[in-house]
Amino acid sequence: MARPVIIDCDPGADDAIALFLAFAFPDQLNVLGITTVAGNVPLALTQTNARKICELTGQQTVPVFAGCSRSLLRPLITAEEVHGKTGLDGIDLPSLIMLLQTEHAVPFLIQRLLSSSEPITLATLGPLTNLAVALIQQPTIARQIQEVVVMGGAVTQGNITPSAEFNLYVDPHAAHVVLSAGLPLTLVTLDVTHQAIATPERMQAIAAINNIVSRAAIGLLKHYGEYDMKRYGTAGAFLHDPCVIAYLLRPELFTTQSTYVEVELTSELTLGRTVVDLWQSTPHPSNAKLVVTIDAEGFFQLLVQALSAY
Repeated sequence: MARPVIIDCDPGADDAIALFLAFAFPDQLNVLGITTVAGNVPLALTQTNARKICELTGQQTVPVFAGCSRSLLRPLITAEEVHGKTGLDGIDLPSLIMLLQTEHAVPFLIQRLLSSSEPITLATLGPLTNLAVALIQQPTIARQIQEVVVMGGAVTQGNITPSAEFNLYVDPHAAHVVLSAGLPLTLVTLDVTHQAIATPERMQAIAAINNIVSRAAIGLLKHYGEYDMKRYGTAGAFLHDPCVIAYLLRPELFTTQSTYVEVELTSELTLGRTVVDLWQSTPHPSNAKLVVTIDAEGFFQLLVQALSAY
């Protein structure tokens, strides 16, 4: 039986690849809906981009809900502002009209969770604002959540500041709400996603599939990650968000460790930093399962299998 899942995202090129991966295995993941949040680009773009991805993959019946347009307490910082274009199209008037007409993601999350006959998994690929607001408005939804798998945080170095990863830096207060909610939480940090590199050889394997979705993936990845490739000296882009979906599909590709994680909220220097207690050096009990390693070759084999299914 397919696992029911809601994907909260901010497309974004790597979000698109994650959605390609999720839709390719309907026997394993039943995508109940997509909720979007401002992050990589503003909200009007994230919800429009999500719809474009659904149309491209033949998933027009999957509902898409636009959510929070800014962080809980801070001004919005987008990846587009920091790194330039993210590989998806710009905003237009129809996008704004559709945004105004769309049911908000937070009521959808609350209603869908409370009405479900079985617990639902949440895959979060952007800032955690939507989930945090839903938990604040209706804390009882926590009982209906099977697991939250988060792309966010860093054990070592950040990517938006020296210490903070982008998703959690954009809305650290939302991350604090989620980390403090007592949820079954799995955290996929930069330390793992930086192992999933779209090298030229792996890009060639994707290009060789030569269907409409694989061609779109190549187009998205061609310029995505240029900033990080120059910064880190890697041979390809990091595929951050697809690691979350891969974890849901093939958990055996990963190793994990239970640990305590907290996010910094007050320091100007380390705002959004995830403090990860790998050695149980604090009295706090574990509140998250930390993904530690990924079988990168197995991950890309899974991605090629997914893209070949279209």
